[in-house]
Amino acid sequence: MRTYTGTCHCGKVAFEVDTVLDGVGVCNCSICRRRNAVMHRVAAENFRLVRGAGDLVLYQFNTGTAKHYFCGTCGVYPFHRPRLAPEAYTVNVFCLEGVGDEEIAALSVNRFDGRSFSSVE
Repeated sequence: MRTYTGTCHCGKVAFEVDTVLDGVGVCNCSICRRRNAVMHRVAAENFRLVRGAGDLVLYQFNTGTAKHYFCGTCGVYPFHRPRLAPEAYTVNVFCLEGVGDEEIAALSVNRFDGRSFSSVE
């Protein structure tokens, strides 16, 4: 397991995760398609918000179970609490420092059909 630091674009929101970055998820629901993020899920005990709690904006839709967080200054999506596992965190791998495009491209990709769980398209 490795500790990764992640930030939004402007740096007001920062977080750390302890994980083995061995795969990523891509979802086709309405919000995931539009934000075009590559995501990785971690257990809540392996996620730490380092700074920026007051800079986060919460967005919820459909059932209101998932909690999508965005930086209120730069608008970047750093993480969310997923609908199907609200006890976990799903982080935007593109926000993790030191993870290059080549490393991301080499990861196994789980394509999730979130569209089937949403009544909003």
